[in-house]
Amino acid sequence: MFANTYKGKRILVTGHTGFKGSWLTLWLKDLGADVCGYALAPNTTPNLFEAVHVAEGIKSVIGDIRDRELLNKTFQEFQPEIVFHLAAQPLVRLSYTEPVLTYETNVIGSLNVLEAARACGSVKAFVNVTTDKCYENKEIARGYKEDEPMGGYDMYSSSKGCVEILSSSYRRSFLQQPGAYALATARAGNVIGGGDWALDRLIPDCVRSIEAGNEIEIRNPVATRPWQHVLEPLSGYILIGYLLLTQGAKYAEGFNLGPKPDSVLTVADVAQQVVKNYGKGSVHVHKRDNLHEANLLMLDITKAKEVLGWWPTYTAPEAIEKTVAWYKRFYQGEPMRGFTLQQIHEYEEKITWKKN
Repeated sequence: MFANTYKGKRILVTGHTGFKGSWLTLWLKDLGADVCGYALAPNTTPNLFEAVHVAEGIKSVIGDIRDRELLNKTFQEFQPEIVFHLAAQPLVRLSYTEPVLTYETNVIGSLNVLEAARACGSVKAFVNVTTDKCYENKEIARGYKEDEPMGGYDMYSSSKGCVEILSSSYRRSFLQQPGAYALATARAGNVIGGGDWALDRLIPDCVRSIEAGNEIEIRNPVATRPWQHVLEPLSGYILIGYLLLTQGAKYAEGFNLGPKPDSVLTVADVAQQVVKNYGKGSVHVHKRDNLHEANLLMLDITKAKEVLGWWPTYTAPEAIEKTVAWYKRFYQGEPMRGFTLQQIHEYEEKITWKKN
């Protein structure tokens, strides 16, 4: 899918060394795009970027989105047509200990990327990736819609709410004139998939415990989350980028890219499914600390269905199965680039929606 649209297109991905960024960069390269990545060096060992050799065949710039000089230099030299902005401080719990870093990266860094794109006349489409946590979460038993208030209890969530407000303001202030790029935001969360080793994320923590022969310790077993495989929102990002490039400002809005309604599972259920798919391991409920984490947060994806023609493909159990299969292969010592591309191709074959 999208091969005719993305083949030969110059695409800049910020955050290409991260979990989602590595999957996206590999997928775009597989679609024939000319990709430039801009990001900090991977911050975990192991990491997906190195495990699947993402840097092969692309231009990879190691840099900070707070470094405006290097960021602008990269844009001016590469002259991208589409920008996917994923670079961020993405962890809720880290935002409690690093609030300034979180805001400098997520808010000021995003503004730097928006400005670099505006100063670069080649950019036609910009997909700004935020999160489902951008909403003012009242833990209601329904999905949030795109027009509901932004907010956020913790510093990470509130910073992403700020990015949504920033994007809306930036669009109205600077991107209305002819020739300006089309800017959309995409909101997804609780993404799982092979190659994530970030701290304080459920499935990476489960995998680390299983591989170390330890019990899986979970802090908040009854918390419910909408779980989705990483390829679900990425397919939405790619679709939005295509629509922005081909049809412009018509799609320059915010979109929720959540999973199927029945993909809302408790943390304990997910941990048990990981153990079942792995074929080993056990779960222990650990005493919680006093850091606030939302117990319930869901997205309403009606707009994505009706406006984009996009909807999720995998169920939560399928997403968990695909994720565990990736980690098992990795820890068995198998080369992972080919298997990762195989999972991408399997997903492409199963997609039931088609690009507009």
